[in-house]
Amino acid sequence: MERISYTDIPEGMFENLRAIEDSITNSSLNNKLVGLVKLRVSQKNGCAYCVDMHYKELKHAGETELRLSSLCVWEETPYFSDEERTVLKFAETLTKLSSAPIPEEDYSPLLDHFNKNDICYLTLTITQINTWNRLMKVFQFTPGNYKVEH
Repeated sequence: MERISYTDIPEGMFENLRAIEDSITNSSLNNKLVGLVKLRVSQKNGCAYCVDMHYKELKHAGETELRLSSLCVWEETPYFSDEERTVLKFAETLTKLSSAPIPEEDYSPLLDHFNKNDICYLTLTITQINTWNRLMKVFQFTPGNYKVEH
């Protein structure tokens, strides 16, 4: 049961978060890569609502069942490119923060695939999905109800 329904959310809160989503969508980042990041971070955070949403969106975008079902064990599979592996590692590091700075071995490989502008948007993508995960964990939106807009 939802603790806080969509209609209970203060006016402007989701609209402001959607504006950030729009800036990510309009960046030069590949939308499938962004979707993989959102799904993986949601898996790491145990956010059932967001896992359902991003799984469905990736499936709709043509992502394969093999890659979707293997994302939770991406490090042990050959199904992900070097670029994707680099981003997934960075996403996991940024999601599970410690008091230490982000290690250079997690940041530097990004420079082989992305410019600093893209790295800024990757970082924003990761922090944004962490925000959504935390909101959904508190609000307890019901997973399974999300429908992909066509």
